[in-house]
Amino acid sequence: MDLLKVAQILIALAVGSSILLQARGTGLSSTFGGESTAYRSRRGLERILFRLTIVLATFFVIISLVGARPGG
Repeated sequence: MDLLKVAQILIALAVGSSILLQARGTGLSSTFGGESTAYRSRRGLERILFRLTIVLATFFVIISLVGARPGG
């Protein structure tokens, strides 16, 4: 298997995992038992996970475009 395809599969799994760890509208703390009903900004691990998701998705798109180039 090509190294580019392996990287694409690994990044896809990482993006999926990071998205699933983010519970919609509740924040990471309530995923593990805490509860938050008020709007608040992302802090700590939630902010890191949010930014990591964006970075991984960007890498995924770039690798997909590189893999889809003609003759590649």
